[in-house]
Amino acid sequence: MSNAKTLPPQSLYEGKYLRLLTRGTWEYVERTHAGGMAAIIIAVTPEDKVVFVEQFRAPLQAMSIEMPAGLVGDVHADESIEASAIRELEEETGWTADKAEVLLVGPTSSGLTNEKIAFVYASGLRKVGAGGGDEDEDITVHEIPRTRAAAWLTQKLREGYELDAKLWAGLWMIEHHLDGTPRK
Repeated sequence: MSNAKTLPPQSLYEGKYLRLLTRGTWEYVERTHAGGMAAIIIAVTPEDKVVFVEQFRAPLQAMSIEMPAGLVGDVHADESIEASAIRELEEETGWTADKAEVLLVGPTSSGLTNEKIAFVYASGLRKVGAGGGDEDEDITVHEIPRTRAAAWLTQKLREGYELDAKLWAGLWMIEHHLDGTPRK
């Protein structure tokens, strides 16, 4: 793999949203827009319920349970991570937030893509709409008591849903700072 460090990338295919590249023997994808960053929103309602979304994901050919998420800068190129997270939260779930705090930024799948994801903690939540996503999405919103969230997710897994592995990190971040100290 050492030649992957020194060789320039070569494009194998470019679509509307993704580009497939190779460097030496390494193949990977890049986003062709939105700066290669996504935000996953950790949102807990004033009633201490965790906000999840359910939607069909074409690559999996299955229903998936996730925390609300979206691309940073896909609407406005200069949009901050925090502003993007609040916009996506409202669009997908009908909840908005007074504040969004970036907790961690890191790669989503470092062997597959250069995309990074920001875990964003949304606070000061208020219900302002129905949610459900934009015209290309069909999102079901679930608000699950925080103390039952892990059990609910485990049940959904048994029912055949795909679960985004980042859910578990998000649940941990509700109650912990990155260094492991309690949040509340």
